[in-house]
Amino acid sequence: MITRTRLAAGVCALLAALTAGLAFPAGAAAGEPTGQDAPKVDLVLDVSGSMRARDIDGQSRMAAAKQAFNEVLDATPEEVELGIRTLGADYPGDDRKTGCKDTAQLYPVGPLDRTEAKTAVATLSPTGWTPIGPALLKAAGDLDGGDGSKRIVLISDGEDTCAPLDPCEVAREIAAKGIGLTIDTLGLVPTAKLSRQLSCIAEATGGTYTSVEHQDELTDRVNQLVDRAADPVVTPVPAEGADRCAAAPTLKSGLYTDREEFGQQRWYRVDVPPGKELRASVSVAADRAVNPGYGVLMQAVTSKGREIVRGEAAGNGRTDVISTGLRYPKAESDDEDAPAEAVCLAVSHSFSAASGVKATPGLPLELTVDVVDAPSQAGDVAAFGLGRGWWLLGVLILTGFLAGLVWGWLSRWRVAVWRTN
Repeated sequence: MITRTRLAAGVCALLAALTAGLAFPAGAAAGEPTGQDAPKVDLVLDVSGSMRARDIDGQSRMAAAKQAFNEVLDATPEEVELGIRTLGADYPGDDRKTGCKDTAQLYPVGPLDRTEAKTAVATLSPTGWTPIGPALLKAAGDLDGGDGSKRIVLISDGEDTCAPLDPCEVAREIAAKGIGLTIDTLGLVPTAKLSRQLSCIAEATGGTYTSVEHQDELTDRVNQLVDRAADPVVTPVPAEGADRCAAAPTLKSGLYTDREEFGQQRWYRVDVPPGKELRASVSVAADRAVNPGYGVLMQAVTSKGREIVRGEAAGNGRTDVISTGLRYPKAESDDEDAPAEAVCLAVSHSFSAASGVKATPGLPLELTVDVVDAPSQAGDVAAFGLGRGWWLLGVLILTGFLAGLVWGWLSRWRVAVWRTN
């Protein structure tokens, strides 16, 4: 006879097995190594004398940077190996040769001890020169080794003072090594010259440039970039859109960066084979003060100028990034040799520069292009929103069915025993 204890144990074992199946899908095992090294981030902070200026929310640029760093260190994901490098922090003199060597590792890239890193940041005081080029070279060395993502986040309030070692050329040299390192730059209350230089550095490696005038903007942006390093993202590839469809560059699936002037329209081309679906999205960031009320429009257009589909979004001044996207499934063809359809993507935005703000360079945009198998017309669960999670729903249904069946059997057995007694 099956005892009540043995039956309960069987129910627990069944539910445990089903739970394990949910937690570890086929092909994965608990504790199995991923083969991916930890992502690495090196925060490179300008500690030159100009960081004493008190023009960020009533406090000095250095104080704003320290506060931002403390909040970023608290929020850094556990899996990220993070380091901090300074430039211009140690030499207060006038000797240019010495000043242009003034870059040091404040906290080594590795597992993060938040208390130790905060203590190191607290010791910083605005001091000397602005050797951006030498600091970038050293930072690339800080991130050497491993196959995880690598990111430098450079924060500066002034252009490099150590030419002829041009920081843009340094960034291009780093990119040419093919080590998958991205440099993102942030300009604190930037001049037009600083914006151009930091934009050039970022674009060389597919990174982003952001203008910062408030402490919370600095905190939010650095947090975003550190979080991005923790995600398995593809390094953006620089692309230069054309002013018309016929001259547009052909893009494959991937992530791209470009800049778009105010009032400009950028064109890109994607070849969509029969039976495939084009999925595209674009984000445009306001990296300087803009007038409230703006939008972004993305259109998919045939080579003959006919609009196929569009995506659009509007903003009201409460966010500095606005995004939209579109989908276009290309119908199957009976002709096995049917050519791909050339689809042109047109991107335009209605941002306008605020009074006294430089209109150039253009606003940064990120364009995502994906050409995938089109959904089937029948039986595709994605059509009603389940996507690839259908197996999870199936397992949950099966779990409920089996649990109900066993519970019903247990109840009937208990009634039979009660009647016997």
